[in-house]
Amino acid sequence: PAGLPADTPTSPLAGPAAAATGPAGAAPGVPAPAPPRDTAPAHWRPWRFRMSNDVWGTPVVSGELLYVTSFEVHALDVASGRRQFKTRDVAWSMAVSQGRIHASDGPTLYALDAASGQEHWRCQTDAWVYSLKVDQGTVLTGTRGGGVQAWEASSGEKLWETSGAQTEFETPEAGPVICDGTVYVWKDARLRALEARTGVERWSYPVGDAASCGNVPVRVHQASDGCVYVAAGTRVLAIDVAGGLVRWHFEAPAVFLSPPVFAPGPAVTGGGVYLADYLGTVYALDATTGKDRWRIATESRQTTEPPLVAGGNVHVGSGSALYTLDAVTGTPKWRFAAGGEVVGAPVVADGRVHFGSADHVLYTLDASGGQLRWKLATGGEITGSPVAQGGVVYACSKDRCVYALDAAKGTATGRSAPR
Repeated sequence: PAGLPADTPTSPLAGPAAAATGPAGAAPGVPAPAPPRDTAPAHWRPWRFRMSNDVWGTPVVSGELLYVTSFEVHALDVASGRRQFKTRDVAWSMAVSQGRIHASDGPTLYALDAASGQEHWRCQTDAWVYSLKVDQGTVLTGTRGGGVQAWEASSGEKLWETSGAQTEFETPEAGPVICDGTVYVWKDARLRALEARTGVERWSYPVGDAASCGNVPVRVHQASDGCVYVAAGTRVLAIDVAGGLVRWHFEAPAVFLSPPVFAPGPAVTGGGVYLADYLGTVYALDATTGKDRWRIATESRQTTEPPLVAGGNVHVGSGSALYTLDAVTGTPKWRFAAGGEVVGAPVVADGRVHFGSADHVLYTLDASGGQLRWKLATGGEITGSPVAQGGVVYACSKDRCVYALDAAKGTATGRSAPR
């Protein structure tokens, strides 16, 4: 906005063209001193923070701070939008866990204190880090050329490494997966389950190479029922996490770009395994048998985001529309058409669904009926996925801004401070 310096929070929001104004002769957009943390304002107002550089990815909310990646990591106060600190390094990958920010600028891996930004440790990697995940004190990285490494999160000590992992799909979403002490690596045409702290192989399964998997990456989701659900081309497998025994196998006519999703509970309440292929067909599989309960066609989708199952509904971004289906029967409930491709994954909270679009707009709909509650037009495409927490929805845009909006009212003001 005209007269608004970069790296400046503004509040309240009046749309993408809002500008800060002040008394005659005062510099526009200059923020007042940040209030002490223990004297938060009685009423919260929507805010946005404008970066001096591009912002990418999905924001991360942890405690009282919001973390976003630009050419640095920025930590913003969730109540006021004021920046608490920024790092001196680029963060192409970032994960926040156990009071630490773990990030990589490509050839370097580093950890910072999440509250102060103070550096804990730093180490050089042997190749460019394209994937970074953290689980139970272990940092897992995937590096160009088929490398996979595990690091001690508190000290940066390398725990183990392996080479020869798949090199056809070196992207963040197709990198090695870590969950609940198990690492999954696609190597030598097999899906291998490794112990996260030692790298010792527990079991492996011959999923095949890239050609036999339809030239799409293998996608993995470890669920709370003791199974890891695997999408390998047109196949879906349910494999026992502990022993590697295949419980069932499902074959579809088209390949899957996104991983399966598990919803707990019996099928009569919406429990099961849900996934969508690249043609936009949504499948509901019985988690016990792998039988096809229902399938519904939507639009073709290039996104790697899985369906979202919440409140008895399945929400799927396909093309430029968001579809909501009944989880039990597959009956379509509503379809909302945006002005551009759906970006990232939708998020559901408090009966509302929030999602971003390539048409530069953040949308909020009624989750049950699909009615538009409010929308915010930004100056660029929404990046990553929105985050909803404590009655506030946070989103990043390619207009270099981070937005914090009232989840119920959008840019309206006068509600209590977020929790």
